[in-house]
Amino acid sequence: MNTRTTLIKSGLVGTLAAAAAFALGGSSADAHGGLPVVNVPHANPRSGIQGNVLTPSATETSVAWGNLPLTNPETANGVTHYGYNTLDGAPLTQTKDEAHKTEPDKNVYLVLGGKHYLYQGHEIGPRGYVTRVNLDETDPLKRVTLISDTDTAGNAYPTIDGITWDPFTQQLLLTAESSSPKGGVFGVGLDENGDPVDGGRATRLDALGSGGFEGIQNDADGNVWIVEDIGGKGASGGKVPNSFVYRFVPTDRTDLTKGGRLQALQIQRADGTPATTSQLQANPSDPFISQLHAYGSSFATRWVTIHTGTTEAFDATAAAKAADATPLKRPENGVFRPGTGFKEFYFTETGDTSTSSTLPGAYGGVFRISQKSAGADTGRISIAAVGDQEHTGFDNISFATKDDLLVVEDAGDGLHTQRNALDSGYVFSLGESREEEGSYAAGRGRAPRPVRFLAEGRDASATFDAMGGPAYNDGDNEITGIHVSDGDPTVGGVLGAKLPQPTTSPAWRTFWTQQHGDNTTWEISWNG
Repeated sequence: MNTRTTLIKSGLVGTLAAAAAFALGGSSADAHGGLPVVNVPHANPRSGIQGNVLTPSATETSVAWGNLPLTNPETANGVTHYGYNTLDGAPLTQTKDEAHKTEPDKNVYLVLGGKHYLYQGHEIGPRGYVTRVNLDETDPLKRVTLISDTDTAGNAYPTIDGITWDPFTQQLLLTAESSSPKGGVFGVGLDENGDPVDGGRATRLDALGSGGFEGIQNDADGNVWIVEDIGGKGASGGKVPNSFVYRFVPTDRTDLTKGGRLQALQIQRADGTPATTSQLQANPSDPFISQLHAYGSSFATRWVTIHTGTTEAFDATAAAKAADATPLKRPENGVFRPGTGFKEFYFTETGDTSTSSTLPGAYGGVFRISQKSAGADTGRISIAAVGDQEHTGFDNISFATKDDLLVVEDAGDGLHTQRNALDSGYVFSLGESREEEGSYAAGRGRAPRPVRFLAEGRDASATFDAMGGPAYNDGDNEITGIHVSDGDPTVGGVLGAKLPQPTTSPAWRTFWTQQHGDNTTWEISWNG
């Protein structure tokens, strides 16, 4: 059976399984807000080949998959396929020397030149690159185009984790999740037709620093918010907090090469003193961490400037530590809540991804930063959804409506084994909890209950890798790239500026990528 047939059958299995789950009791869960989601009762177990299971109101269609050839390959560098680098001449899949998978990651949907495009950076492999899926192209062999795989000097740049569209600079902003000096932010310009400018050469944006950046997002003022994911060193019972949340305030929001101020988030204890890296790494059982992860609590925040100017790339992680910013347990991605005027920023914290961890905050959660404006220097932080053993490893995040937050897991093979459960995607209904006119209302009442809209399966290629495939390819499938957008490339289309309407307007589309294995990117349709 060829890969395409396998994918079609996998999608059919997922749809049928969703219907079966609904018939077996999924209807006992409440639908959430404007999104018609009924709970999928269980995650898929970690055994054999499993189909994706979606909530009954949703269906999925594959829009791209790993062995699709690029229409403009860089054969000399092995950049020839959507999900594979073929530099070593190895076969594409399921052999002991199979080609390196490149893992298309986070999605960005844009409507440019009257066409509907999906852009992704690629997370692993010999070199980083960016692809574009033409969603209007009916021939899959003509659907995926290479946008960028070299920097301004003509060299390869690091593999890419995060991506967003910056309408102020007309660039895709790409993040490399590696410690300094490798990691950082790169910009690739697009013209009005969605094609790369300057030959697609990526510019390293030194003023934004170098660190293990992943999530990246603009606000309406042109500031760039960055979420860092660098795992902390092991401690007794788990890992220490070691990653930061950043905000870059540009001198000129239309040209990030002109520099600006890079800031890091500092969280203050109840007595008004900052919770610092030296404190939390020396004592990863600090009661402050437990308090921070307790629903209903909140703490004052302050942005501390850690660097100014346009000098060569600097170690942002070290600078944040030196400035007494507050580290967290692997924050990964963040988005602004629609309808709040960019006053609420939500980000995920992955945690330790191990059931053996006994440290506070081990299962992470979803945090909310509330400010009086996007550019305010102070605010408050509270946990909007608390992780636990069943719901953890939170990674990508997207708002589907004003109140419905989609959060997906990347728990990893180890935790999959420990809890015998593959990854899931959840809807958290946030209701009306928010920062209002001088009165902090967030956290009051009952914590939002996660409703599973997706129980991810495991395709044959991922099963092969998980059972002993090449060490350079990942194992179990992972959910990544959850993305809801109407594709508006203007300043008015910055994510968070509009109220999403995926169930009522065909302009709003939902995507996710089943990373690893066949590396399939899916579009979800919500059926009212």
